[in-house]
Amino acid sequence: MIYFPYLTLLIIFPIFSGCFIFFFPHKGNKIYRWYSLCICLVELLLIAYVFSYHFQFDDTLIQLKEDLKWIDILDFHWRLGIDGLSIGPILLTGFITTLANLAAWPVTRSSQLFYFLMLAMYSGQIGLFSSQDLLLFFIMWELELIPVYLLLSMWGGKKRLYSATKFILYTAGGSIFLLIGILSIGLYGSNKPTFHFERLINQSYPIWLEIIFYFGFLIAYTVKLPVIPLHTWLPDTHGEAHYSTCMLLAGILLKMGAYGLIRINMELLPRAHSIFSPYLVIIGMIQIIYGALTSIGQRNLKKRIAYSSVSHMGFILIGIGSITDTGLNGAILQILSHGFIGAALFFLVGTSCDRMRLVYLEEMGGISISKPKIFIMFSSFSMASLALPGMSGFIAEFVIFLGLLTNQKFLLMPKILITSVTAIGIILTPIYLLSMLRQMFYGYKLFYVPNSHFFDSDSGPREFFLSICLFFPIIGIGIYPDFFLSLLVETGQTILFNYYHR
Repeated sequence: MIYFPYLTLLIIFPIFSGCFIFFFPHKGNKIYRWYSLCICLVELLLIAYVFSYHFQFDDTLIQLKEDLKWIDILDFHWRLGIDGLSIGPILLTGFITTLANLAAWPVTRSSQLFYFLMLAMYSGQIGLFSSQDLLLFFIMWELELIPVYLLLSMWGGKKRLYSATKFILYTAGGSIFLLIGILSIGLYGSNKPTFHFERLINQSYPIWLEIIFYFGFLIAYTVKLPVIPLHTWLPDTHGEAHYSTCMLLAGILLKMGAYGLIRINMELLPRAHSIFSPYLVIIGMIQIIYGALTSIGQRNLKKRIAYSSVSHMGFILIGIGSITDTGLNGAILQILSHGFIGAALFFLVGTSCDRMRLVYLEEMGGISISKPKIFIMFSSFSMASLALPGMSGFIAEFVIFLGLLTNQKFLLMPKILITSVTAIGIILTPIYLLSMLRQMFYGYKLFYVPNSHFFDSDSGPREFFLSICLFFPIIGIGIYPDFFLSLLVETGQTILFNYYHR
């Protein structure tokens, strides 16, 4: 137990500090973006301090906890905690949000509100990953909706209102199932409701009721993750959102569903998870192939990357469904890996489309001649996405498959069949990524857009710095994954121990 409320400070600081941005004098965009960036950097330093406290030099994991009374009549407490499962997504959130803030510097219209919404998302995401109370988890889950909706509807493309409306309908619809499940679990078997994770872990339910709870939660997470057929909001959203918003969506928002699936469904409802786990593996296998095949057919560059994210989320489902320590660690590693890779690709896609004033692949070509830096960075992150050895994507997918193959619950032939079919999706990934690179950067189409100085310019210092910052953790995980896996081992073993002993 720590006495200074570090975790509360992590949640409150971004949104509280962001409120002061509206009191600044209107003297251009510079003051707003520097103030917002400073808030993100201070928050990142606080997260780093909490991480250093959490991960001691003797490799001992210490769980940070805070418990303050909020609404005592409902046993609703401000309960926060960080363990090996949540520390990775929290670090990812701090890193990606800071870089997304730096990527948003070209935004000039209503920039005060834009940066405030990004900081509000920052608080909500940190709060969700550190929640130890189901009702608090739901509040932080919902805190994301309004900022994302406004970021889409005010700073999106031509169809921004359509994509924002579709996003809010899908996610709010899924949130209804999440709220019903939370209230049902909290009120079950007791006159006084309880939403405390540690108490609910020891709570048992009839198997039929546990399956109903599990399915309700699963609907909410499959929308956010997203899982087919509830994924259609994602391509439309990424196709219209500003690329800094896309970095937050691909890097962090999608991972909230995977985190909830592990934290709530797997920990609180283990028997239902055992029943659903083979179906999660099958759905993950289908999703990998479907996302890859659909991505190949996309003419819009942003939507091609969006469907690649749908494909990569299938690996997380397989890792969670494998019910092994190795597979679970691989799923969490894939959460971190895709957070960096997805954010980097959407940033490069956004900056490239802004320069070329083009979004359709058949209109592009020969860009490598005028933009060699963008070509090198785009190619590097594409190699990471297709799981090139030495990068984070390879080690994450390898660990997931290893976890699936070592599962004693599945028979040998089904495991081999699932792995073989999933390998088709891995083969399809280089096809849509390399064809994208060929259409964009090779050939002889050299377009000239009148009165556009962006078209002839390559990546600037800010963009190059941002890309390098995203590339370092991808290489770091790929070369030395044990640094990250060591954070997960104890938590994964604890989750599976509780899973098999209930």
